[in-house]
Amino acid sequence: MANSRFEYVRTFERENILLPQTHIVIRVDGRGFHKFSDFYEFEKPNDEIALNVMNESAKQLMKTIPDIIMAYGDSDEYSFLLRKDCQLFDRREFKLITTFSSSFSANYQYYWNKLNSSKPLNIERLPTFDARAIVYPNDLNVIDYFKWRQVDCHINNLYNTTFWNLVIKGNMTTKEAENKLIGTLSSDKNEILFKEFGINYNDLPEMYKKGTIFLREYIDFPISKYKEQPTNECLIRLIKRSKKTEIKQYHCDLIKDSFWSDRPYLLQ
Repeated sequence: MANSRFEYVRTFERENILLPQTHIVIRVDGRGFHKFSDFYEFEKPNDEIALNVMNESAKQLMKTIPDIIMAYGDSDEYSFLLRKDCQLFDRREFKLITTFSSSFSANYQYYWNKLNSSKPLNIERLPTFDARAIVYPNDLNVIDYFKWRQVDCHINNLYNTTFWNLVIKGNMTTKEAENKLIGTLSSDKNEILFKEFGINYNDLPEMYKKGTIFLREYIDFPISKYKEQPTNECLIRLIKRSKKTEIKQYHCDLIKDSFWSDRPYLLQ
């Protein structure tokens, strides 16, 4: 940038540098996706094609940003965990959130046109995403964060599945369905689905109930050797030996401690 007498305006710029050696999670959320889903007539309660568009968008972001070690998403949101020693953009918050939001928006539009070509995008209602960066000081906080998101996925999906079956198959108005579900527990919703519509919630696709997980996994990581000597020094040594990684997709329970204990490198 050339020097000039107008350059003083740069002194107004401010950067927020995220704390070093802390875990960074960046959550991407769809902007106005209730209206977006209505505009493009998403299938209720879950639109498989739209979810696949989200998943492919997240996977592509992982391919282009190697610092992403894990991603979890459902509905219109995705959370990305960066390596603890990540120095992407020197950990500048604004750079991170604008890159993630703009890249995810671009990916989503690309994969929408590829996977959902029967519903071409309209300039009046384009999909866009915003993002926020959260810093967590320790491993437990990160684990609890992703557990929270998966529990939220289950609660929302069970409610939406029951709600939309009452509306679509039970011929209720949205207000009537809403009133029927006020104060109900998970067991009550499961009973409504089974008794009134013959639906066993446990038989529904795992992607709907548990969301989607992408992991950058060490494909030859000797977990048995690490469990014999579970120290940071041993973990670092084994990571150096296990150089090959692969992005893998799961629809599984990450609330169980075994999910994390079997992959100690996620938080290293």
